[in-house]
Amino acid sequence: MTIFKRLIPFLLCLTLVFTVFWFPRGAWGGSLPKGFVYIDEAVPGLVVDIRYYTDHNFVGERIDGYTVPRGILTVEAAEALGKVQEELGRFGLGLKVFDAYRPQRAVDHFVRWAKDTGNVRMKKEFYPDVNKEDLFRDAYIVEKSGHSRGSTVDLTIVSLDARSPGVELDMGTAFDYFGPKSWSSYLKIEPGQRANRMLLHEVMEKHGFKSYPQEWWHFTLAGEPYPSTCFDFPIR
Repeated sequence: MTIFKRLIPFLLCLTLVFTVFWFPRGAWGGSLPKGFVYIDEAVPGLVVDIRYYTDHNFVGERIDGYTVPRGILTVEAAEALGKVQEELGRFGLGLKVFDAYRPQRAVDHFVRWAKDTGNVRMKKEFYPDVNKEDLFRDAYIVEKSGHSRGSTVDLTIVSLDARSPGVELDMGTAFDYFGPKSWSSYLKIEPGQRANRMLLHEVMEKHGFKSYPQEWWHFTLAGEPYPSTCFDFPIR
């Protein structure tokens, strides 16, 4: 019995080492599907502001499937994003991500909200010039989103300067502003705002992303690994 008692600390230590190095992170229900990564781990220095985890979004409440404020992307998209971050870093700039992988249940939440045309409490900030009943017609709300395939990201550029860390470059509208002012082709904004949009588009496209014409912040990896699959695992 005495020998066994002396072995207890050793056995506990051995168990801990086995647990840490043998089991993958989150192996008890929080692990990511193969081929996906957390972007804050994959891209050093990235600023993450997952809006759908908060109530500061066009719906006005946390969205289904966002149980933690973290971003997820496919390995390929995250690697490409890291190259963008690295290039911007040479000029004292970096990326801020508002959304990345989006579970299908979150998309379904958007659809239910859009059908409730009486709920317009966030209209003033996010869609002041668009009628809510037209959101489907104008493709601001869709039943299947590229985000659910895991290689689409919503982002902007921020300053990394010590005097103004994290300050967003002025893009002419805020993220998720529904209306022509957010279109890439919209010209009735200040020259500096157009230049900032051009910088974002140039650096994203250089590293393999393609833009969405109606949202200056929206980019999808060209040659995405799951072009026909909509995932629904929660963000946790």
